[in-house]
Amino acid sequence: MEQLRAKARTLRRRVILPESADPRVRAAARQLVAEGLAEVWLIASNECPAGSVEGVRILAAGDPEFQGRCAERLYENRRTKGLSREAAEEAVSDPLLWAALLVRLGAADAAVAGSLATTAAVIRAGLYGLGTPPGRTLVSSFFLMDLPGGQTVAFADCGVVPDPDAQQLAEIAVATAENFQRLTGDSPRVALLSFSTRGSAEHPRVDKVRAATARAKELAPQLAIEGELQFDAAFDPGVGARKAPGSSVAGRANVFIFPDLDSGNIGYKIAQRIGGATAIGPLVQGLRQPLMDLSRGCSVQDIVDVAVVACCLSGNRERQ
Repeated sequence: MEQLRAKARTLRRRVILPESADPRVRAAARQLVAEGLAEVWLIASNECPAGSVEGVRILAAGDPEFQGRCAERLYENRRTKGLSREAAEEAVSDPLLWAALLVRLGAADAAVAGSLATTAAVIRAGLYGLGTPPGRTLVSSFFLMDLPGGQTVAFADCGVVPDPDAQQLAEIAVATAENFQRLTGDSPRVALLSFSTRGSAEHPRVDKVRAATARAKELAPQLAIEGELQFDAAFDPGVGARKAPGSSVAGRANVFIFPDLDSGNIGYKIAQRIGGATAIGPLVQGLRQPLMDLSRGCSVQDIVDVAVVACCLSGNRERQ
């Protein structure tokens, strides 16, 4: 996180926090500005009227400066789904959607929400307002895990896709590897996890991980990817050498892809609560531009950290 904070200070991105009714969000906005991590916009609420947070722009959902462009953008995004212009003009009053549309228009670089809203509501706003980039349709998530020994790894998917099929699991693996490299600068070594290592068990669930591994290698042949691997074989060099000799990933993995949401969610929480790891996320991936989700139990520092990551993942674009 210290490296990411330093990067954010040089980037000076603009991030939107739409849930200004939450005092944690207002405190995070103040901290982001005070530490020079980002320029911050809030969406106005009864608890946060214009001018109430020093150094932060507060605008209403439906602000006339952006109303027409946001409604037109939403109409263009959703008209093939039956959305009318009139319905688009009404829909943009939703703060989550408004924030996503401002990012899509280039008025801001990233948005962070979810301290009050559900994950489903945040992702829906992202799909409606931002959409997915060409050639990709799956929205998933990952966690950056800062381990007590100083190593940073990625876990996915721990927050969005309940039971990915082989194609979806492959897409999650490739997206997570790409974002891990963008954020850490480290070369990703991707392990697709299972209760089996290299054929030590036979089961349809193992078959899914094998198929996902093959597909991930087709999608990204430049990446170091291996599966199926048990977690100990993926993480521990001694176990990896015994169970998967000759592997460039076993015992050295830094990107761990769980076979379903049950195992991913349980795994990251065990690492966090028992193992002492710091979990940063869930970090939403697969949208055209960064719109990050928060846990509703998040702290002020969690919001700041996720905003920093969102800024670091944003592309180089000229803001409008």
